[in-house]
Amino acid sequence: MAKQDYYEVLGISKGASAEEIKKAYRKLAVKYHPDKNPDDPTAEDKFKLAAEAYEVLSNPEKRQRYDQFGHAGMGNQGGFGGGGGGMNMEDIFSQFGDIFGDAFGGGGFGGRGGGQRMVRGSNLRVKVKLTLEEIAGGVEKKIKIKRSKVAPGTSFKTCSTCNGSGQVSRVVNTMLGQMRTASTCPSCNGLGKTIDKRGENANSDGMIQMEETVAIQIPAGAVDGMQLKMSGKGNEAPGGGIAGDLIILIEEIEHKFLKREGTNIHYDLHISFPDAALGGPVDIPHFNGKMRIKLDPGVQSGKILRLRNKGIRSIEGYGTGDMLVHINVWTPKNLSSEQKKILEKWRSEDNFNPTPDKSDKSFFEKVKEMFS
Repeated sequence: MAKQDYYEVLGISKGASAEEIKKAYRKLAVKYHPDKNPDDPTAEDKFKLAAEAYEVLSNPEKRQRYDQFGHAGMGNQGGFGGGGGGMNMEDIFSQFGDIFGDAFGGGGFGGRGGGQRMVRGSNLRVKVKLTLEEIAGGVEKKIKIKRSKVAPGTSFKTCSTCNGSGQVSRVVNTMLGQMRTASTCPSCNGLGKTIDKRGENANSDGMIQMEETVAIQIPAGAVDGMQLKMSGKGNEAPGGGIAGDLIILIEEIEHKFLKREGTNIHYDLHISFPDAALGGPVDIPHFNGKMRIKLDPGVQSGKILRLRNKGIRSIEGYGTGDMLVHINVWTPKNLSSEQKKILEKWRSEDNFNPTPDKSDKSFFEKVKEMFS
């Protein structure tokens, strides 16, 4: 027997819009739902066929292939693996149940898609402050948090009113016939479980606030404002559901001397005129301790020394940044009379007159080089 055309199934034209397809499917799903047609053995097959047609025509790629080749072009990609007869009702509700709205209850009509409801606990959020040293090497931080947990000695049982679904349904008469509506179970407030035994100091949901120490592994290269997640370390859920997550917000403490820029770090090195003229070794701060670098004689103010791979490791694993040392020659403001005489004598010396060459880059060239 030839398969019925999907457009005919939904009662629409080939040029129907996505909204028209959705509206047509919803109308048929309401009409042929098995709960509404207990005495019609063909209703479920018609309901499945409508879902099969909608599954293909609501997908632009599948619809284009169907328009070109018909059912032969679908293979096993149409109708939940091909053929409405093998379709599972729960799969239909889980995939398309959202288009029906709230009139039929969560997860499908009449409480289908049920089973016991799984409740999830809320997330917790904490802020962790890190020094540049901690960020550079990665660190384990132990923090204290207060979590809602199931109180010791508390046990739960399936709610007898809703049988664990968290909802109760009722049938109402409308112009379209009998319709099934769902609402939150009044006995368990939607949890699907009620307290069997309540532990000491537990609240009405069987929960208690408890302080807990959590060890957080901070990877090297963490960035200010980054959020890390520890699954299951948030508040536990009433009724023994899934615990929420612990969200960790990273806050970087500003370093006294070093400035961070991504994976690079910058340091302003102020040196005296004699040090600039004579050169020599000088100690500079670093997040791994002091570092000793050597200045060339005649180093100019504004020069940038790039120390390769002395920056921060990339958290994505793309290598390590550099340390950029900015040279600033310090000019004294207060001179003794003897110092003035010496400098006046040097003022007339030819080698004290500025004679920059091509190797002495301009400010803009240095900025360009710094970001290259």
